Amino acid sequence: MSPAGYTGRFAPTPSGSLHFGSIVTALGSYLQARKQKGKWLIRMEDIDEPRTRPGTDKIILKQLECLGLLWDGEIVYQSQRTPLYRSAFEYLNSLGLIFRCTCTRKEIANRPYPGTCRHGVADVTTGYSMRIKTNDDDIACDDVLQGKFVQSIASEVGDFIIKRADGLFAYHLAVTVDDAEQGINEIVRGADLLDSTPRQIYLQTLLGYNLPGYLHLPVAINNDGNKISKRSHAAAIDHDNPSQVIFEALDFLGHAPPYEAMNADIESLLDWAVKNWDLNTLPKQTQIKINHGSQNDAI
Repeated sequence: MSPAGYTGRFAPTPSGSLHFGSIVTALGSYLQARKQKGKWLIRMEDIDEPRTRPGTDKIILKQLECLGLLWDGEIVYQSQRTPLYRSAFEYLNSLGLIFRCTCTRKEIANRPYPGTCRHGVADVTTGYSMRIKTNDDDIACDDVLQGKFVQSIASEVGDFIIKRADGLFAYHLAVTVDDAEQGINEIVRGADLLDSTPRQIYLQTLLGYNLPGYLHLPVAINNDGNKISKRSHAAAIDHDNPSQVIFEALDFLGHAPPYEAMNADIESLLDWAVKNWDLNTLPKQTQIKINHGSQNDAI
């Protein structure tokens, strides 16, 4: 891959403001793109309408601007891309791989999905989701940081949903189509999504897409061992001190700048970060506990 051809992305869900965990992902993907003189795109993953909060996309974009994380091109919204997902869905259906499923979440609470509806359902008058058939082949992801991750989707996950019972296309289909259509050739995101990657590689292969590279960064967790997230009511970033936010995110990613850089302007700090970005310096853990100060004072 030539540096000029690099295209990365940051794809937040507009369900709340950015917090320390999402800033780590945004910064890592930004620096990986800028180090290779590539493009860095923003995609709003608002396909899950019940989770989306109106106006949050504007808040997120303002936060990124405040942190100096400026993107290339126009913002893409999943909610405006339904025809693309429908086309991919119909192609997969033409392969005979999609089936209706009337199972409730309670009935199939544990993985893998046991294939209950794979050979047909007696009653389709009630709500149903659409699943895609999987097979026993091992699917491998050669992650730049986490190493080789191998999964047999059929035995570890089972046939998975690509269209929900409420009629919305599922995350795995939408993100697979989006990454291919936008020309994303390396996906930088949190290690909590590593388990999802084989399902997306499976869909990429079926749809004839080029396979991107992957870099799954460590996820920030709190003292209870839970991911710092919107669901755990993580604090939003401190707009009054963007350099400190970036400084602590860099430190989390193993790229501690000189201490005096905390008081530098944001452009100078990011310039230092791009020049010093080194994959060999990234911590290889999938989770890193952050201390009280990082969680509350700097975000």
